[in-house]
Amino acid sequence: MQKLIFIVDDNDANLTIAASVLETKYQVLTMPSAEKMFLLLQKKRPDMILLDIEMLGMNGFEAMKLLKANNLYAQIPVIFLTGLVDVSNEAYGIELGAVDFIMKPFSAPVLLNRIKNHLHIDDLIRKRTEQLERLKNGIVYTLADLVENRDKNTGGHIDRTTVYMKILINAMLAQGVYADEMRNWDLESVISSARLHDVGKIAIPDSILNKPSSLTEEEFQTMKTHSTEGEHIIEKAIQRTGDTEFLQNAKLFAAYHHERWDGKGYPLGLKETEIPLPGRIMAVIDVYDALVSERPYKKAFTHEKAVSIIMESSGQQFDPHIAKVFSQVNEQIMAARDKLCLYMVPYSGKLS
Repeated sequence: MQKLIFIVDDNDANLTIAASVLETKYQVLTMPSAEKMFLLLQKKRPDMILLDIEMLGMNGFEAMKLLKANNLYAQIPVIFLTGLVDVSNEAYGIELGAVDFIMKPFSAPVLLNRIKNHLHIDDLIRKRTEQLERLKNGIVYTLADLVENRDKNTGGHIDRTTVYMKILINAMLAQGVYADEMRNWDLESVISSARLHDVGKIAIPDSILNKPSSLTEEEFQTMKTHSTEGEHIIEKAIQRTGDTEFLQNAKLFAAYHHERWDGKGYPLGLKETEIPLPGRIMAVIDVYDALVSERPYKKAFTHEKAVSIIMESSGQQFDPHIAKVFSQVNEQIMAARDKLCLYMVPYSGKLS
């Protein structure tokens, strides 16, 4: 499949010349302004952008800042087009994140070779990034499985809450609930990091984690430390790896998913929006999954009863805005749970 290249320039002659050179090897779309480019970016994702610096309206540098500020577009390689030989402009453009500069008027061989080289480099970077992403996800899944295999009472909890979270976050974005705060989230990374929300249970003794009856008050206080233990475990990983996004999100899920909207939660007793948004989201789906799951100390509630309990606790235990969205997608949540449960039937010891 041909690579897609956007050419953005307010000079029709430059657009025509660049397009005629590139159309033999690439799919090309031209546009006369940065504003038009951003409109088209909502529908198509190019493999590269050729961006003029001096344009009427939004100039190239301003457009570049917006591109890099949005996670959806930040990784698209950008080459600046310019008719000015200016070392300070070139240094500033590279600082903003441009991969190269091409002088106007265009030399066809130079234009083709520069684009070919940068697309090749971008492909190599993308493949390496994908490899690292698979490695990271593999480690996360292994660690999450290790936690869940120790906790005999919550089988499938991590898989279920991950699916519920995706449904809930997508609904929140669609309805504009905390959309500004989530706008620049890498949703795949955020949702994947949520798998580590109970990683602190590694530090909880088996005698408490798998006790076949209700916990004593002392045991419950020990169980509650899994939030701070999880935060500490992930903080150590951050210090060793320098991760500034994936593990930071994981730390928020681990540390704050037992805080309450009314300030009566743990470990810090934070209130309302003092609680980071990932913790407020996880609080709803974590409790829902606990309610509809059987535990040694209780029977499973029906889906309808669980939703009712969550709504009754809206504005007390849960962020009311998130709880409202949860109630609106509760049937999707139930369908997802039913589908997951089909693949989690306990082994009976017999082969069919």
